[in-house]
Amino acid sequence: MRLKEKVALITGGAAGIGLATAKRFAKEGARVIICDVNQQAGEAAVQELGEAAEFSTVDVTDKASVDKWIQGVVENHGRADILINNAGIVRDSLLVKIKDGELVKQMPEADFDLVIAINLKGVFNCTQAVAPTMIRQSGGVILNATSIVGIDGNIGQTNYIATKAGVIGMTKAWARELGRHNIRVNAVAPGFTATDIISSMPEKIIEGMKARTPLGRMGQPEDIANAYLFLASEEASFISGVVLRVDGGIVIGT
Repeated sequence: MRLKEKVALITGGAAGIGLATAKRFAKEGARVIICDVNQQAGEAAVQELGEAAEFSTVDVTDKASVDKWIQGVVENHGRADILINNAGIVRDSLLVKIKDGELVKQMPEADFDLVIAINLKGVFNCTQAVAPTMIRQSGGVILNATSIVGIDGNIGQTNYIATKAGVIGMTKAWARELGRHNIRVNAVAPGFTATDIISSMPEKIIEGMKARTPLGRMGQPEDIANAYLFLASEEASFISGVVLRVDGGIVIGT
């Protein structure tokens, strides 16, 4: 019960890594407050999690929506101990594609803007909203979802990489700004993880991912949840400003 009586907020908590983290935290005694844009999935997740969980429909790109969510949590529970900034999307595309000297395709501006809004601004919105409460209660933990591609880069993910590299930068800035208030800020960088997005890819691509991972398998959402659990617990009480890779040893090459 490493998180007994802690109030943990998890964005994008209705599926994948977010849901696995909610389950892990609930087992460790936390009161789990998840949000997601998918109301149906969120309500199903809470039914699965039981009385230790709550769900709210929140768009992390909407500052007013985020502020209202955080305010409600604090009013109902009196505190906010842990924030997991997990919500994120992908909209992959090459920067440009040229054929026979002609531009035939490029990353749509709308796809760039949407990924930035959710993956980067969403993290900013949620952290800015919860920080005053954590400062007033003299402590808290903020954990941000980045990715190995935010460190190593990858083909066809300019928008996604920009957000994940940005999250790393914000993590380091906030660790410095908030540390004086006993607030720890860290990031977790998953490798190839068997979420719904990846599981829906062709088997050939999935096997290629496994082959490029030294441990020879895909990560499971529970692997990432365990990393979040460690960083949220008192066992990591002197860890702040770090990026923990949970990737099976992979280094993405060219």
